[in-house]
Amino acid sequence: MRTSVPEKLLKIIDEIDEHGQAGLTRLTVLKKWFECPNRLSAFVVWVAARAVSRKGKKSGTAATLFLEARTLLAGLDEITPKLNRQAAQRLHDRLRDFQNEYKSQQWGPVRIVHNWNLLLVEEALSAYLWHDQSPSHGYKLAADYCRHYDPRYGESLNGPSRTKIGEIVRFMFTVEALEDDRTSI
Repeated sequence: MRTSVPEKLLKIIDEIDEHGQAGLTRLTVLKKWFECPNRLSAFVVWVAARAVSRKGKKSGTAATLFLEARTLLAGLDEITPKLNRQAAQRLHDRLRDFQNEYKSQQWGPVRIVHNWNLLLVEEALSAYLWHDQSPSHGYKLAADYCRHYDPRYGESLNGPSRTKIGEIVRFMFTVEALEDDRTSI
């Protein structure tokens, strides 16, 4: 089913081009898109697959976790991915334990994240396993996937974010087209 949400995301890219940044909350338009059945689970699996495909130095436990995640996510249907729930939960728990370090700050404990892509996979698996009917979890994952720190703008959607938003738009067009194909059969 075709929606106007991808076009709204393209306007965010235009805003970044014009003003240098856009607020993370602009991505809340995704919540409406996630209300359609299966879209949230398809999106979180897509984000996890994108996160584990990123280049970078990986060694030791991190390299093992990346390999396990790639194996778990391989060959899934784009619209209705079906993860092995037990394997997904085991991997989620291992990912959480891998980065389970907190530092006390004056306002409370802060989680120390050594590998952002592994955190994205952890969040995606959490959304898939326990929050598959929560568009808010999809929005948070999208915001975490797209955010970029720039000292001029802080933590927002800016330069490098535009590429990731464009990737999400292409994903959405693909899902909508595949949905249309399946309903026309």
